[in-house]
Amino acid sequence: MSEWQKSNWRAKPRVQMPDYTDVNALAGVEAQLSNYPPLVFAGESRRLKQHLAAAGRGEAFLLQGGDCAESFEQFSGNNIRDTFKVMLQMAMVLTYGAKVPVIKLGRMAGQFAKPRSAATETIDGVELPSYRGDIINELAFTEKSRTPNPNKMLQAYTQAAATLNLLRAFSTGGYADVNQVHAWTLGFTESEKAEKYREVASRISDTLDFMKAAGVTQDTAHTLQSVEFYTSHEGLLLEYEEALTVRDSLSGQWLAGSGHMLWIGDRTRQPDGAHVEFCRGVLNPIGLKCGPTTTADDLKVLMSKLNPENEEGKLTLIARFGAGGVGDNLPRLIKTVAEEGANVTWVCDPMHGNTIKSSSGYKTRPFESVLREVREFFAVHDAEGTVPGGVHFEMTGQDVTECTGGVRAVTDEDLSDRYHTACDPRLNASQSLELAFLVAEELSNHRVQRKSRQVS
Repeated sequence: MSEWQKSNWRAKPRVQMPDYTDVNALAGVEAQLSNYPPLVFAGESRRLKQHLAAAGRGEAFLLQGGDCAESFEQFSGNNIRDTFKVMLQMAMVLTYGAKVPVIKLGRMAGQFAKPRSAATETIDGVELPSYRGDIINELAFTEKSRTPNPNKMLQAYTQAAATLNLLRAFSTGGYADVNQVHAWTLGFTESEKAEKYREVASRISDTLDFMKAAGVTQDTAHTLQSVEFYTSHEGLLLEYEEALTVRDSLSGQWLAGSGHMLWIGDRTRQPDGAHVEFCRGVLNPIGLKCGPTTTADDLKVLMSKLNPENEEGKLTLIARFGAGGVGDNLPRLIKTVAEEGANVTWVCDPMHGNTIKSSSGYKTRPFESVLREVREFFAVHDAEGTVPGGVHFEMTGQDVTECTGGVRAVTDEDLSDRYHTACDPRLNASQSLELAFLVAEELSNHRVQRKSRQVS
């Protein structure tokens, strides 16, 4: 890896990236960013890699969740808190189901750029560049708003730094206290519509009461009031990523200092492309989205490039096939991984393959389709004797109406009430927590299946 340099990607074909019109302004922003401190540290990314390795072996489980695309306009401490809060609730329920530690990985503090299906958008005969996320341009349909502006990278850095600062404070300052988190969850299960989840919540209550009686309290075990929380985003805007990439003083390796984990999207995973070239050289754990068009040959090349040493925890394969498509695609990719003897962690993204246009005209995701894909993911791993290592959700702690279904039954007609996303629809707090209860059931069943195979 000694020949790798953080600017090598510039000689490779680039896709899904903006064409900045003012190259001098861009160079100035890159120079400024490169003097800023990294947002994360090498030791944190290495620790996350160890946790992901455990998830790949079935000794932990990954919960990755957060915004489709972080917004400058909707940025607030309350929104960060609410998403963090619901992720803690989900993690507790999943921990109970899996009986293993749950890794908490936010799509936060860097998820500003979005790939788009088309480079331009036409409205009333006017053609302008597509909106690519607040780090690049603006949603308003004007020439000025849609022109890529490099200065937005500086604002993204500032927002990411503030987000991380608050997340670290929440993680260690008592807000993550296990009893408080469970009290929030009990509030959800008190609803008549959530009655079927009450039994699990009651069992968790009994467990906490037993621990307290046995002397395991916040005073005797600090882990009951603090958590490890990591951040991730799609490493799409490579000028930003390069500027924040620094050498780790201990190992001499390169660290992508923008987040603990980066992933490569389904649209940017060209084996000889710029995004793969950049990601292959950093020490961070890397995620790779795998869709229906992922071929065995491509996957073999990508695994070799992104994880040449075949490290556990280095490469997470994020499956996104859509409900009904898992059985046709996941087994062949599992077979490819087995043939190569590759160490990977399998994660399910049931969001991106289940986006539809509702009759009311809104882009949405039916809760039932999301759940179906998760269940198909677990079923395939049970059949193949492999490990379902985690789940990846686009979600928010806000009470939005963007995905239909769930116990509080968001309907097609409800979508217009609180549809706030600028890109893809997100699960709201209630839908996210309900999904956690249902995934916990799958984890519990998988654990029983695994034990029975070991006995036989």
